[in-house]
Amino acid sequence: MGGQVTISIWFFLLLLAISILAVLDRILIPSSRWFLRRRINRVLEEIGTRLDIEIRPFQLTKRQVLIDRLIYDPQVIEAVADYAREKEMPLEVAQNKVATYAREIVPSFNAYFYFRIGYWIAKRVARMLYQVRVGLFKEDQYAAIDPNSTVVFVMNHRSNMDYILVAFLAAERTTLSYAVGEWAKIWPLHMLFRAMGAFFVRRQSGNALYRRVLERYIHMATHEGVCQAVFLEGGLSRDGFLREPRLGLMDYMLRRFDPVRDRDIVFIPVGINYDRTIEDRSLLRNLDHQAKKRSGWFVFWTTFGFIRRSLTLMVLSRWRRYGYACVNFGEPLSINAYCREKNVPFAALDRPDRFKAVEALCRRLMAGIAHVVPVLPVSVVATVFAEAMEEEMDILEIEQRADRLIHDLQDRGAPVFETPRSTRARIIAEAVDILAMRRLVTLVGDKFKAVAEEEPLLRYYANAIGHWRTGQSQ
Repeated sequence: MGGQVTISIWFFLLLLAISILAVLDRILIPSSRWFLRRRINRVLEEIGTRLDIEIRPFQLTKRQVLIDRLIYDPQVIEAVADYAREKEMPLEVAQNKVATYAREIVPSFNAYFYFRIGYWIAKRVARMLYQVRVGLFKEDQYAAIDPNSTVVFVMNHRSNMDYILVAFLAAERTTLSYAVGEWAKIWPLHMLFRAMGAFFVRRQSGNALYRRVLERYIHMATHEGVCQAVFLEGGLSRDGFLREPRLGLMDYMLRRFDPVRDRDIVFIPVGINYDRTIEDRSLLRNLDHQAKKRSGWFVFWTTFGFIRRSLTLMVLSRWRRYGYACVNFGEPLSINAYCREKNVPFAALDRPDRFKAVEALCRRLMAGIAHVVPVLPVSVVATVFAEAMEEEMDILEIEQRADRLIHDLQDRGAPVFETPRSTRARIIAEAVDILAMRRLVTLVGDKFKAVAEEEPLLRYYANAIGHWRTGQSQ
């Protein structure tokens, strides 16, 4: 009984690993799940008392349940049969493709992560980089929204910071689910975005089976009342101007909408603008089809260098924020009211007529977005320099031209930053300083002049409010 048994070291390590797994499975994992579930429930109870738009049961459903529900949706099953027949492949292979698409699309929303970690990160990052402002939030209009309706924020897309900025500003009132492109699948970003409720979209996919799975997920989320955010332009603005609306996601929401049976959908226009867009040069470069494509290593080292310089400036107490970042919320539009006003039965229309109706709605929403895009100091000063590329101007003349431009914009109804006259002069001077620091304008003696080589970048910031000059906001 007291003898010894000799075993191989690899067999001992295997037994040790199995023992650890057994302890984790039977003791530690169940207790940690209980602890985490208790914390999550406490967060849900706390935020449930202050959110204007409550978290829907759909968002709290286990992710695997939603994946199974999507895979076995009758319309998806029908699409699988058609796809298998068209491609002459076994039904099981097509079904496996659907399972892959569903796992890729469906988020894993975590309320604790969203409100305790994600909100904190978004708030810190946004306020570290910008002076954040929110405006045109008419409390009475939002209080009148039916709490049972599906709220959809439709917004312009200036920067990838939009996700962080809007999530931070909206978190006091609701959670947001939004589509992110394939760039967000990079590890570990994909876990962060999934936990924040984002769903992944292959924007250029022409695969009919994939589009049907995506359509059914968006329909499910909208039907269940999940609050969503949609970048109506479909992608980042490359030249600073507002882009034409993309109809795909909006069509998915509306193609089976029945105003009698379905809950109302309320669209809220959101206008976003920045004194500095972090990706501005990269976005402009995308417009140059002759530009040589940069390697992944170039992008990595450029990003690394940018972060390193910023951290160095912070350590030396020389860090300066990038000016203002502002979000304006516009007037809500009820789709029930819109359908009655325009006599548009989306679900009853055939595809060509439905797309025309969706396009008309999207253009109306884009006009609403254009009407609330904030007019920020750098956009104003960039417009002054873009319209006088060859002129040299002292700071007083720049302020006078900026004042005239501001008065013109105010007469047109543009949402201009409201400040006393003395403060406005300081803010305009700070905007000039931002442009000078970025070498977009140069100081010649005591006068400033636009740098000719940087005209595209100056016009990029001027174009952010260009729709007010061309009348497209009306």
